[in-house]
Amino acid sequence: MNRLIRWMQKHKIPLDASVLDIGTGNGVFLVELVKHGFSNVTGIDYSPSAIKLSASILEKEGLSNINLKVEDFLSLSTKLSGFHVCVDKGTFDAISLNPDNAVEKRKQYVMSLSRVLEVKGFFLITSCNWTKAELLDVFSEGFELFEELPTPKFSFGGRSGNTVAALVFQKSETSLDKVS
Repeated sequence: MNRLIRWMQKHKIPLDASVLDIGTGNGVFLVELVKHGFSNVTGIDYSPSAIKLSASILEKEGLSNINLKVEDFLSLSTKLSGFHVCVDKGTFDAISLNPDNAVEKRKQYVMSLSRVLEVKGFFLITSCNWTKAELLDVFSEGFELFEELPTPKFSFGGRSGNTVAALVFQKSETSLDKVS
């Protein structure tokens, strides 16, 4: 969370920029965003109990200005759109592990992302299941790599790698939502 917030601060993302937390879970990232001054944040999760938990955590923190929605990112029912920043800290990983047509679900994820993120908006993704090269391939249509965030490295058997991939993409002018 701190790595993502530091990136947003470093790149002077306006504090009133609309931020979507995809798969918000318990909403702790939303709390941190607001504590760092961000004022236009939304969290979505397909699980009503996750949203209920989020709401109770936000209430305990005294935060009432955060939008929470029960929403399946793969089949968006509301008019979610126009976000300046979308953040994923594991939802894409979870979707990718789905035994029911994971390839199609990954494509749907990319289409949904293209729909909700404004042109030139930023997508911050942290993944423990996908390498940088694999994420670049998945998000190659409609998104351009903006920056790779530093993550912990390890060495084993003479090779080194990262335990997680953390990338920032920027939505290009020729994204998928122009076609759909």
